[in-house]
Amino acid sequence: MKSPVQFDGRPVWAEVSLGAITKNFRAIRRRIGRRRTILAIVKANAYGHGAVHVAKALAKAGADWFGVTCVAEGAELRASGIRQPILVLSGTWPGEEHPLIEHRLTPAITQIDQLRHLERATASAAGSRRLRGPYAVHLKIDTGMNRLGVSAVEMRAVAQGLAGSPHLRLDGAFTHFASAEDFTSDQTERQESLFRAAIERLRAERVDPGILHLANSAAVAARPETWADMVRPGAILYGYHQFFEPPERKAEAEETLQLRPAFSLRARIISIRDVPAGHAVGYNARFVAERPSRIAVIAAGYADGIVRALTNRGRILVRGRCAPIVGIVSMDLTMVDVTSLPDVRLGDVATIYGSSGPGGPAIWASDVARLLGTVTSDLLCAVGPRVPRFYLS
Repeated sequence: MKSPVQFDGRPVWAEVSLGAITKNFRAIRRRIGRRRTILAIVKANAYGHGAVHVAKALAKAGADWFGVTCVAEGAELRASGIRQPILVLSGTWPGEEHPLIEHRLTPAITQIDQLRHLERATASAAGSRRLRGPYAVHLKIDTGMNRLGVSAVEMRAVAQGLAGSPHLRLDGAFTHFASAEDFTSDQTERQESLFRAAIERLRAERVDPGILHLANSAAVAARPETWADMVRPGAILYGYHQFFEPPERKAEAEETLQLRPAFSLRARIISIRDVPAGHAVGYNARFVAERPSRIAVIAAGYADGIVRALTNRGRILVRGRCAPIVGIVSMDLTMVDVTSLPDVRLGDVATIYGSSGPGGPAIWASDVARLLGTVTSDLLCAVGPRVPRFYLS
């Protein structure tokens, strides 16, 4: 295939379709309706797609909020001109309160003592007239992940903490589902029930919880009863469904919410050599040619996102056909057996993730994730920063 991008330097790159991301966003909007708001998850560099470019495209498409994991990620979006509210999902570390306020980021309260630190910082900002009115926070309620969040039984302590924090205002409350894609378990229903009970305890303490949000990608796709006031799509924005259980649920989700993967990873073939039968290829002789073989080397390795677990297991697309990865995937290079593809030439484009062309075969990150028994975002986030991203509309 011919690359749609031209650049100087090492021939490995990613293509990000902002058009696909926008279409996925609009499909989510149609799915949940106009009444609810959408918090678009762009943490971890928008799952490897590029947070600034993705956030700008989603802001233009109508995203109401953005979700990041830390203050630094939120500050990057503010510096790029993003004006929508930004929720720092993992809370803040002591000492981050002033940059949080400076960049007008909304913190998640994940433990009660964070209220004390934020109150001190917001009181100082109010005293210097850098802050007008109470500062909005969201409360994360732990309902079964046992990771981050205030326990559902601590709502009275939360109410007391807020009462002692006149410069803070509770603007929202949320929880995170552990297994929304698994319909063989009742864990999601139990989590939702615990969350609703916690909210009622807050209200009994005369605390308005504000915006309620529970639904992650799998819940947006398949659990409308959890949508509440706002939803938090992540992987589905980028074109990927979770691996639902039982498997027939996946087909149902895909039919309900049709998505387009937005990410392609490509590299050029930089060497082709003939390897005699019985000779090894790559580190530790993990592949030995059983026949006279033609081995191509592509300019990408595990530092670029071709994970080492694909050693002697994965495949790539070249000239619209599949070729197996052979030998250990190294940091900068990967070997491919092209013996059955005699027309392959130096400089040909190898597709690691993506389509070989309009209507042609494709290998998506979700296909590789299924092969390796991991999640798609694990692979997308593995594409290193030295791989340039090109944005296609």
